[in-house]
Order: sequence, then structure tokens, then C-alpha cells
Amino acid sequence: MPISASIRLLAAAALIVPIASACAPNEPVATEPGTTPPVWTGSPSPTPTAGAGHGTEHGAAASGGETVTANLALQNGTEVATATVEFADGFATVTVETTTPGELSPGFHGLHIHQVGTCEGDFASAGGHFQAEGHTGHPSSGDLSSLQVRSDGSAKLVTTTDAFTAEDLLAGSKTAIVIHEKADNFGNIPAEKYQQVNGTPGPDQQTLATGDAGSRVACGVFAAG
Repeated sequence: MPISASIRLLAAAALIVPIASACAPNEPVATEPGTTPPVWTGSPSPTPTAGAGHGTEHGAAASGGETVTANLALQNGTEVATATVEFADGFATVTVETTTPGELSPGFHGLHIHQVGTCEGDFASAGGHFQAEGHTGHPSSGDLSSLQVRSDGSAKLVTTTDAFTAEDLLAGSKTAIVIHEKADNFGNIPAEKYQQVNGTPGPDQQTLATGDAGSRVACGVFAAG
């Protein structure tokens, strides 16, 4: 018996309704098998809150701080290195890097911050090793790790310290950073092995004050970066 046109339409509608009801309101039809299309409600998409998804940028801003710099030159005026001190998170990161290879002899060179921001003559004008206010002991506040120069006369040192602040380095007559002729022994003169010429064991006051690092080879005055 022939099926009427109205019955065929009703049967087709019955198949369509369950499929359509499986989709959420306002949900577009998926164009690829096995995927669920995004739901659009008609409202604007949410805007990320400030800093969300940008952890690196936020961290960089949070850890930012003051910077001081110095250009170190030989007694003849030749610039040989730069020094950058960046303050963040309660300590300083000190970076010293040569700019004119071959001017410094290979090996270790004592590196200190000195108490006066003046680099004249043989650089004795820079005074002794810097001591932050209230600090008098050894090592001095201005004692830094030694700079190791490679065979080609180039060097780079990155070290950290919490012995001073940017304000300490820039206060009053400011301060200077000095590269010395020899290695710094940091007063490491074991009493059980060595004694002074007068028989007293251990390092003398000059060794404690200078590290026996020899003459001052290069000097630079710190300024705000």
C-alpha cells in the first residue's frame, strides 16, 4: 500500500529531532568528525585579568631594581672593562666584562670596590676597600670574587653579594671598582702553615686589607645606570 507524503514527512521529522536536541543552544554545527564546536552565548569573550598568562613579564617587573655602572680604564686612560651592578630581591648581581682584549694579563686578578669614587694617578685616590656603614670585619664589604682573564686577555665575571646597596655605592663621594695586578688570597694564610716575619702566625693587617693583590691596574667610578 503506498505511503502517503504526509507520513513520510512525519518520519523524517522524528529522525531529525533527536539529533538537533543533542546540541546545546546557540552551538554551531561541528565541521570535523569527532570534534565539539565552541559554544557561543552572544556575550563578549572574557578579557584576561592583568598579568594572567604573562608570568615572565610579571616576574621581571616584580624583580626589577636599581642599577649602577662603571667603565674601568688603565692608568693611561685606555678603557678595558665595564662593571654593572644590578640590585633585586635583596642582593646585587655584579657583572664585570672586558671591552679591550689583550690589555689585562692572563690569570686571576683581585677585584674590589674601593671607598672613594676617584680614579687618578696610580688609583691610590680610590682609598681602601669599601666598608658598608656598620661593617668593619673581614672580608670587606667591597671584596668580590677574583676576575679570571683568559689567554687572549678577555674575561667575564658574574657574581652576587648582599654586602651593600645601591645607595651605599652612590652616597657621598661615591665608590670605585678596581682590578688589581695579582690574584687575591682573601687573607687565606693558615696559621698552622705560615707565620709573619715577626713570628706571629696567620695573615698580617696588610694581607687582610689588600689580599696581597698588588698594584691597581684599572679603575672605574660607579654612577647610576
